[in-house]
Amino acid sequence: MEKDAIVVGSGPNGFAAAITLAQAGLSVMLIEGKETLGGGMRSQELTLPGFIHDVCAAVYPLGRGSPFFNQLDLENLEWVTPSIPLAHPLENSDAVVLEKDLTTTIKSLGEDGYSYAYLIEPLASQWDALANDILGPLRIPKHPWAMLRFAFYALQPATLLAKKLFKEPRTRSLFAGLAAHGVLPLDRSLTSAYGIILGALAHKVGWPFPKGGAQNLTNALAKFFVSLGGEIVTGLTINRLDQLPPSKVIMMDVTPRQLLKIAGDLFPKSYQRQLQAYRYGPGIFKMDWALSSPIPWKNKQCSEAGTIHLGGDEQEIMLSLKELWQNQHSQKPYIILSQPSLFDKSRAPKDQHIAWGYCHVPHGSTVNMSEIIENQIERWAPGFKDCILAKSVKNSKDMEIYNPNYIGGDINGGVQDLYQLFTRPTKRIVPYKTPIDNLFICSSSTPPGGGVHGMCGFHAAKVALKFLNYKF
Repeated sequence: MEKDAIVVGSGPNGFAAAITLAQAGLSVMLIEGKETLGGGMRSQELTLPGFIHDVCAAVYPLGRGSPFFNQLDLENLEWVTPSIPLAHPLENSDAVVLEKDLTTTIKSLGEDGYSYAYLIEPLASQWDALANDILGPLRIPKHPWAMLRFAFYALQPATLLAKKLFKEPRTRSLFAGLAAHGVLPLDRSLTSAYGIILGALAHKVGWPFPKGGAQNLTNALAKFFVSLGGEIVTGLTINRLDQLPPSKVIMMDVTPRQLLKIAGDLFPKSYQRQLQAYRYGPGIFKMDWALSSPIPWKNKQCSEAGTIHLGGDEQEIMLSLKELWQNQHSQKPYIILSQPSLFDKSRAPKDQHIAWGYCHVPHGSTVNMSEIIENQIERWAPGFKDCILAKSVKNSKDMEIYNPNYIGGDINGGVQDLYQLFTRPTKRIVPYKTPIDNLFICSSSTPPGGGVHGMCGFHAAKVALKFLNYKF
């Protein structure tokens, strides 16, 4: 029986597309190549029995701040929100802390508190109004003046903006760690956007994670989709379009390289060349640990934070990213670390813990960064290595094997610089459309890019509905 729509890929954007189409009354089939659903939202016992690790994404500020996710009534999904979203340890047992309460954070930043509030508070307070414009394709915004203010600061290099606004090195280090999520050298345009958005979300929604692990978010989405009449097929890898059953529209939660493999011979040569020219970014080296006790941080506030940025001061983070884009493996890499079992006891056996962390490495790297990462943690938490019961490691190639959308270990679906942010995957007025009328791309290789927010799939599905002349 013909379906109205088929969605290939069950990551956050695949689910967003499938749910949005099903909400409009279409019959929808969701196809996943793996036996388990989730894409970047999966949990497994990667180390020892009873230790539940997130295989890919672990912390969800964009998920909680997503206009798509926020309009869903997801059963059996509970969010855990630490009161301290982020701690950034520095030398001499110091740490700069980002608390969910904005007023507390402002006070902790001393003479930089006013400047921090001036930069972050407007977006935090107006997030609900601006989120759909920020997390979407290039277009005329609904709130032009507020967006103009955001863009004025967001488009600046993080190093330049921090120099203009912040007097204290510790505040500049905090902002550098936030901006480094964009995986770009911090002297490039647009890098401030990542710092401003993540800072604002910390105060708006926190940096939460699903209780019990990321898989529970996937399971809740799957249950909601099925409740709308959706059909799910797992264990079916799509290599050609003719493998798919008949449908009116096809949504592909894949990157340009995979799209070329699946349908490239059906595209005009010009579109093929644009897809071939798409740029992928650095990869990651990821580790998960089963621990006998909490990480013994020098600074006690780090033991109260859900996420830790390990990278030292602003200069050290800048150097780490510079080396990355020179195809070098930093000996002191910037690391993002999560310690969910401090707040969610279901993630590990009694009195034991887990930790999740990664650093960025050159695209496709197979270099083992385990010792370097653990040395960085030990630098701010002496005795960490003595807590390790077991570990799991994945280099960039392993990450791509696990999730084919992570080309070369790139978890953002492609470079997210000023040029490629809105021209992903190609230069088209409607980036989700392909030259095949009923074929759409809905992955993080489309605007607004990487992150677990579902907005790429949501916007792509809206385009597909217009193609079908559906009213919504």
